[in-house]
Amino acid sequence: MEFPPDGYLSFAFSASSWVFLSLTVHFLFQQRICAEVGAAPFSSHWQWQKIPVFYSICCKSWCNKICIVVVENYRFWDIPETVKMDEEEASSFKKHQSGAIHPIVNCDKKASYGDNAIFSSIVVVRLADKCCEYCRRLLIRTLDKTISSLEVQLAAARAAKADNSNKGSPVVTKPGMEQFKERPKVFFVMGIITAFSSRKRRDSIRDTWMPQGDELKRLETEKGIIIRFVIGHSATPGGVLDRAIDAEEAQHKDFLRLNHVEGYHELSSKTQIYFSIAVAKWDADFFIKVDDDVHINLGMVGSTLSRHRSKPRVYIGCMKSGPVLAQKGARYHEPEYWKFGEEGNKYFRHATGQIYAISKDLATYISVNRRLLHRYANEDVSLGSWFIGLDVEHIDDRSLCCGSPPDCEWKAQAGNACAASFDWSCSGICKSVERMEEVHQRCGEGDGAIWHTSF
Repeated sequence: MEFPPDGYLSFAFSASSWVFLSLTVHFLFQQRICAEVGAAPFSSHWQWQKIPVFYSICCKSWCNKICIVVVENYRFWDIPETVKMDEEEASSFKKHQSGAIHPIVNCDKKASYGDNAIFSSIVVVRLADKCCEYCRRLLIRTLDKTISSLEVQLAAARAAKADNSNKGSPVVTKPGMEQFKERPKVFFVMGIITAFSSRKRRDSIRDTWMPQGDELKRLETEKGIIIRFVIGHSATPGGVLDRAIDAEEAQHKDFLRLNHVEGYHELSSKTQIYFSIAVAKWDADFFIKVDDDVHINLGMVGSTLSRHRSKPRVYIGCMKSGPVLAQKGARYHEPEYWKFGEEGNKYFRHATGQIYAISKDLATYISVNRRLLHRYANEDVSLGSWFIGLDVEHIDDRSLCCGSPPDCEWKAQAGNACAASFDWSCSGICKSVERMEEVHQRCGEGDGAIWHTSF
């Protein structure tokens, strides 16, 4: 019995489209990406002869039974050949034509190339409705992620190039795109905001929860965790303060130097520059800002972040909404209090400034738009304001703001070690230089915990 090769969902491709499809299917076959591929490879002279091709591509990772069947490509001058079928194939074909198995749509289109030659390419696709919908959604998600990734890469390259234009910067010294290509892929970057006067605080951290020397390098290579003290320069670059940091850097090699003039009231600007430099230097999933009087359990921080790795735009911290202080002389006075409504109003929800983490896309957003982003008096308020109009997921994680002992100690004894500990009353650990060792002994996860934690 003879049946013409119609009655299926068909698409007639142009020559260029067919070439692309053929090469794509051939590539997938050779790379063994899909589970089953049957038939011989394409002939190198497919343009000049009839080529029987029957590729059954069953990609089990997408759906159990998604079959894309490329049946035949014909070169013909007048009338195409008929296809012979045995009785079993004919019966199956008639069922499809009658719609007993799946409703089929016929689409025939001919493309003419030259005066005499006509090429017709018939692609037969049989997909279950649910699998079709799944594939469409999967394709959309894949394209979205690809576009987002390209946008992040472009933004990072622009940021690096812009930073390079600032002469005298001790961090960015290569052209933007060149440096971007060399960025190492890491899990997270933790920037410890510090000051010239905080040498003892830095040493208390080095003696407790922050690895040193070869252990710091091992942390980077094995776990993809970067930890740096973040500091700018003095109002007189090259002065005694800067030379002291140079000597400390030569000893410990754990600084990230910014092209920024240090000052307490410049913390919003410093944080902004930190994210810009960090995202240009490392291709990290997350970027963390932490104060130098906070105790950290690195394993718990890593475990916390790993739960949100698949989310594109996340803002993680202990969310709060404190009062807007209009009184002059107050510690956290807000000069632009009138922007937040009447006196006595509260700020919008934002992460407390002792520690917070943002995903790569948000760090890139800050880097690209830093000259347009408004900076309020308080750094944590500034950061929250930058995200207020964006499609960002705010994650309130209270393990990032445990109190110092006995609070964090009780939780550690119960098997729920805190990611970060500090005293709210002091906006950090009270007398951190003297107490950091005590907090580490009573609330620490154990010095070897980070090496046995899988992210």
